[in-house]
This record gives sequence, structure tokens and C-alpha cells, in this order.
Amino acid sequence: MKENYFYAMLSRMKYINRWGLMQNTRHENLCEHSLEVAFIAHALGIINNEIYGGNINAERLAILGMYHDVTEIITGDLPTPVKYYNPVIRNAYKEVEHVAEEQILSGLSSDIRAHYKGVLSETEEEEELWKYVKAADKMSAYIKCLEEKKSGNMDFADAEKTIYQAIVDMNIPEADYFIKEYIPAYMGTLDASGE
Repeated sequence: MKENYFYAMLSRMKYINRWGLMQNTRHENLCEHSLEVAFIAHALGIINNEIYGGNINAERLAILGMYHDVTEIITGDLPTPVKYYNPVIRNAYKEVEHVAEEQILSGLSSDIRAHYKGVLSETEEEEELWKYVKAADKMSAYIKCLEEKKSGNMDFADAEKTIYQAIVDMNIPEADYFIKEYIPAYMGTLDASGE
């Protein structure tokens, strides 16, 4: 590849479909998912600060959410049951993600590359922030399940239960708050939203 292709690669996120093993009433692409994760991660930061008296950089959470799955431009969306099937596959996939990250980063000029290194993968310095991004990622998947079920697609029923339990098991009060206060509206209609 030629130099400076990073942003052109990002524009390809819209071509990567998610939920490849599931029947979908509406397909979701990586770009849509990443934006939703950014919205939710940002909300979790604000909830942390305003409801729980924390001091999290909500804007940084939004950025991390936007970029959290960028490596899937190269790897595609490997379904969760496959990705976590066993430790050998999980570790091999982590290595593939690392190679994809390096390939994508090489599409940036060296003078700005350092600004992106920490947003494409987890860093120890921002471990606390990444737990919120992971929660936002799971909540985006949970919302997808709810929307599919609302459309009559029961293929997502088991995934909904599994993902909901995974969110609860994360033991993140901000995530629990978001689910209690904001998830019910996802089940309503557009007309009911304005009432």
C-alpha cells in the first residue's frame, strides 16, 4: 500500500458487516457500531462524573469507542463464539489484531502516528477507561439484540440474555445506571420518544 492511507482505510469501516453468524432483520456495519459505542462510552463517562462523583475524561472515552474495532477493517468481524472458542484461537486472534493495528498505523505519517497508537489498542495507562469502552461495546451488542427481537427476530434471544449477564457481571455502576435509565427507550417507538 502507498503512504498515508489511514483515513481512507477508516472510510472502509462501513463495508464491514457485524453479526455474520446471525440472521439479521437489519444489517449493522462496523462504522455504525463504532459510533454507537462512542456515544455510549461518552455517556458512561458523564454518568460517572455527574451521578457517581467521578472524574473521567468522557471525551477520551468517545474517541476510544470510535476507534475500538478499527483493526476489523483488516480482520473482519470474527464472531464472538469463534473468537473466544478456546485459548489457542483467542491468543492467535490477538496476534492477528496486533498485526492489523501495525498495518493500519503504518498508513499515517510518522509525525502524527504516536497520537493514534493508544486509541487503536488498550494501554496500561488507560486501563480504567478501556473497561468503560468494553462495557459500551457490550451495551451496543445488547441494543442490537433488543432491536432484532423487537423486529420479531428471535435468533438474538439467547445472545440478548448472555450479553446482558456479561454486562451485569462487569459490575460497573455506570453501565447498570445506563441500562436502567436509558435502555427502556430503545424498546419504544419514535412517537413515544417525544412524549
